[in-house]
Amino acid sequence: MSLLPKSAFGQTVFFVGALLLVNQIMSYITVTLYVFKPTFEQVNLMLAKQVKTVFIDWEDGVEVTSELSERFFEITGIEVMTQREAYINGLGEAKEYTLLSKSMSEQLNGSARVRISQGDPVVYWVEAPQAPGYWVRVPLTGFSETKLEFLIFYLSSIGFLSVLGGWWFARHLNRPLKALQTAAGRVGVGDFSTRLVERGSTEVIEVTKAFNQMSKGIAELESDRRLLMAGVSHDLRTPLTRIRLATEMMADEEDYLKEGIIDDIEDMNAIIDQFIEYLRHHNSGEMVLEDVNTVVEEVVHAEQQHQRTIHLSTQEELTPVLMNSVALKRVLTNMIENAIRYSDAAIEVSTEYNVLDKSVLIKVQDRGPGIPEEELESVFEPFKQGDQARGSEGSGLGLAIIKRIVTTHGGEVRLQNRPDGGLSAQVQLPSAGKASDKI
Repeated sequence: MSLLPKSAFGQTVFFVGALLLVNQIMSYITVTLYVFKPTFEQVNLMLAKQVKTVFIDWEDGVEVTSELSERFFEITGIEVMTQREAYINGLGEAKEYTLLSKSMSEQLNGSARVRISQGDPVVYWVEAPQAPGYWVRVPLTGFSETKLEFLIFYLSSIGFLSVLGGWWFARHLNRPLKALQTAAGRVGVGDFSTRLVERGSTEVIEVTKAFNQMSKGIAELESDRRLLMAGVSHDLRTPLTRIRLATEMMADEEDYLKEGIIDDIEDMNAIIDQFIEYLRHHNSGEMVLEDVNTVVEEVVHAEQQHQRTIHLSTQEELTPVLMNSVALKRVLTNMIENAIRYSDAAIEVSTEYNVLDKSVLIKVQDRGPGIPEEELESVFEPFKQGDQARGSEGSGLGLAIIKRIVTTHGGEVRLQNRPDGGLSAQVQLPSAGKASDKI
């Protein structure tokens, strides 16, 4: 799994934050190596000279008296304490620094130890090789821990403000792209009324202009197509109606011919209806929140008039779905009629809620011959019919209409051969919350 965000906004913020983090780390290291380290080394060198001066005339066995310590403190401000006195005065809270101890040892020609007590002032503790067990206490006035804290605060503040600024800048750049994504989704479900405000960088403005022109062109093309289809439908139905009227006036002895003509006319009318239904868009403006179970029960009740057994199983209290009930009824009707046409056994219709996908699932299952696996996807193409096992009646637009309507609802339709024989048609629709995110 990649840790890099997938969106342009997330990637921009990630890279800005990463660059700033590297910059802050390098700044901290630079200040430490070229400011604090030389400063501490210089202080350490100066203190080594002072400590060397303190013990310059010492010989082994010399004991530090309180009188000597007080007199030395009056002159230099440096105290010499026994280990017990040193712990009483804060040596136990001091932190030992290996590098400073090593440097001090080199200056004093022996094994020395350096500890530092953080506070105000900072206190240097040195155990010289000339006097093991004694600690030299050197207060460093004007050099306190707060300076280091201020540096850390400063670097952290700059990093935070820089990331915040990068986040705002990336959000500003990506806002038009987000609006473009939303508008493209609306166009995808047949809503061509969205017009984007042309703002942002030059490139984004050009993309927005192109999108608005594209949306306008699609809307005009769709309007022309609807008008053309309505005209063709009217022009075809008029002669069909005249033929039907003339057929009704035929003599009784020509009934065999009359019935064939009437059947052909009804088939042509059905095909025209399918063409119109396929070209019709069901956009989000026509959709309302409704209960899927209610729609399914109405369709099943109507289809039971075919004197076929339909077993209905619905899950109670399903989440409402944003739908066009008329269009969804058309989907269910087509699915059930296909199952009735290609199967002699009982039909199974069920609904359930998918918690993982937060969607509602409608299943129509039959016991027919099924469809070859290689054709399960292609049967949704316009004018593409199932294999001969499922028959070849109609215009070949039934499943294409189903797929188009389900797609405009933000859902998916799948066909699946059942292991024990038959076909399972499944429609998955997003629940109310998920659907509102898509539209």
